[in-house]
Amino acid sequence: MTGAGGFYTFRGYSLRDSRRADALSPSMEDYLEMLCRLCHESGYTRVLELAEALHVQPPSASRMVQKLAEDGFVRYEKYGMIRLTAQGLKRGRDLIERHDILMDFFSFLGVADPLEDTEKVEHSLSEGAISGIRKLMDFVRERPELGGAWRAYLRGR
Repeated sequence: MTGAGGFYTFRGYSLRDSRRADALSPSMEDYLEMLCRLCHESGYTRVLELAEALHVQPPSASRMVQKLAEDGFVRYEKYGMIRLTAQGLKRGRDLIERHDILMDFFSFLGVADPLEDTEKVEHSLSEGAISGIRKLMDFVRERPELGGAWRAYLRGR
């Protein structure tokens, strides 16, 4: 058994991570990720589209957009268009990449609802964990026989 020196509660790890200068709350990350998805085609979106996409009420979406604007991630005019800043676009793309890596991973594992599990864990994993999962998935993609062997193993279970 290892010593207890490095252990924290979940909240303890979360508090430690939230002290980073670039830390966003999980909710802010969800909004920024969706804004990046919605702005992809036209370069902008509106509060109603955002609220519908995230299944929240428009006033909640509006408040979060205002917070994201205060932090420099979006430009927003009340009752108008929402546009990502360069900082918002970069961070949003990073969030989408993280999301996609985890979706691929959970899909590969054969998880019944990979979207739900991705949404539950994507805010909790470190960049190191995400990087490791990305490398694992790259490794498997480069060796299609491993994917086939894994799927055969799952069928036999």
